[in-house]
Amino acid sequence: MYGNFWENLRNAFKHTDNSLYKLIAINILVFFAVLVVRVFMTIGGLGNLYAEALQYLMMPASLPRLITQPWSIFTYMFLHEGIFHILFNMLFLYWFGQLVHQFLGSRKLTNLYILGGMAGAAFYVLIYNLAPYFSESIDSSLMLGASAGVFAIVVGAATLSPNTTFFLILIGPVKIKYIAMFYVLLSFANSAGANAGGELAHLGGALLGYLYIVQLRRGVDLGVPVQKVGIFFEDLFSGKRRQKVKVSYRKPKSSGSFSSFTKSTKSSPKPVDPAETTQEEIDKILDKIADRGYEALNKEEKRKLFEFSKK
Repeated sequence: MYGNFWENLRNAFKHTDNSLYKLIAINILVFFAVLVVRVFMTIGGLGNLYAEALQYLMMPASLPRLITQPWSIFTYMFLHEGIFHILFNMLFLYWFGQLVHQFLGSRKLTNLYILGGMAGAAFYVLIYNLAPYFSESIDSSLMLGASAGVFAIVVGAATLSPNTTFFLILIGPVKIKYIAMFYVLLSFANSAGANAGGELAHLGGALLGYLYIVQLRRGVDLGVPVQKVGIFFEDLFSGKRRQKVKVSYRKPKSSGSFSSFTKSTKSSPKPVDPAETTQEEIDKILDKIADRGYEALNKEEKRKLFEFSKK
């Protein structure tokens, strides 16, 4: 990506191929916009009106209510009210999102976030409407936050490259597969607690993150519909027609470093030997993607690319 974090965030909408910073920027902008509205409306004696209006952007557990505000399945995943809520969500999105971005590219990162948020909302509604434990709280239950989308990215990154190591304060080096497992188990343990709705959404997002990478390894991109909608709105606001979008993989540095990525533009490679996968063969696969797009890879090449990412 470009420059340092704050520079990237400040210029998030001036560059293409940087959905990670766009997602962070949108969440932060919405957070401060809601904060300003809340303060002014509360001071002006309109606190109750603010609370009622916000509910129309939050995700309801009630199916009849969801039918009347279907947009909430998208708006809820960009809403936060507490500073620590958005802080931890954005930190996890940034840390794990860099890995997904470098391996899969900008658009697939967005796919994971949006699909994870939708899957989290669906799982939340499903369990609330089926489990007797929640029967008395369905009508009053509402949810907000980016956690489901973030969990999809966390688990997606751990599925994609499970042995990548993060250095945690007071703990030291930890493989991201263990970090993901810990938070998934924690959400499961708390799924009958005070924040049951949010924890259930975490589990739905986590499941989507895992399935997305598994299906991508088989050559199936579950995010194609999301990507097409995104391209449509990009074209609508830019006034430009796009050619066929090519999917690019980024090649990360060794030792789990996320500081940069490279993209080659060499000619297309010959089929690789499935028995032995070398860095040179991976480079050729990356070159083929750069020249002809991800769809040009055969199943064996896709498998090799994902298997190599685990090393």
